[in-house]
Amino acid sequence: MGQKKLQRFAEIKSFSNVLEYPSGMKGEWKSFFQNSNPIILELACGKGEYAVGLGRLHPERNFIGLDIKGNRMWVGAKTALDEGLTNVAFIRTQIEKITDYFAEGEIAEIWITFPDPQLRGSKSKKRLTHPRFLRLYHSIMGTNGIVNLKTDSPDLYNFTKLVVNISELNLLEDLVDVYAEAEVSDDLKIKTHYEKLDIAKSNRIHYLKFSIDRDLPDALDEQLKQLLIETEKAGGG
Repeated sequence: MGQKKLQRFAEIKSFSNVLEYPSGMKGEWKSFFQNSNPIILELACGKGEYAVGLGRLHPERNFIGLDIKGNRMWVGAKTALDEGLTNVAFIRTQIEKITDYFAEGEIAEIWITFPDPQLRGSKSKKRLTHPRFLRLYHSIMGTNGIVNLKTDSPDLYNFTKLVVNISELNLLEDLVDVYAEAEVSDDLKIKTHYEKLDIAKSNRIHYLKFSIDRDLPDALDEQLKQLLIETEKAGGG
């Protein structure tokens, strides 16, 4: 591991706005932020550009960036500290463990910004909008909790629309090309490091916003698997 990474890992341990694998925080976030404002998560936050950007725009809300890579998280955490953003914090942990850190109804909204699209069909369960993840989100969000997906991957965009459709979730907004819109909200103008890289080379940024008003049955996983197989066969034919 490089010296810079080691230094950052050491520094975030002293950051007041970073918690690494925290214990005893479930149901305690109002005390942490010292207010009862809604809490929004940025999952797989990377350098935390969205958590910080949204924190600047919405001082009336609290934001938590979550990722496993502390050296990247350091960037957002340091920025939030330098700017005095007391409504922005970070957790270093795996996304699969979010139910260990948040109580039912404690999270109002989730942002997923430019995650790894896990393009191989065999890895579809690792996509952060797969039903197995949506169940986790639902368990920590209130009634009709909101999920936002911003991605440059048409595959992840279409996959997520398929999940929303077969799950009969409420699709609130669907933008196939964000920056082609006549008006773009300030929330969507925030650009992450990965957006600027344009890894997918699609020349489009996709956005979906949907609500999860109920738990999703396990049977959806097999239904989704079969639909993906059929889609791959159709594409190969």
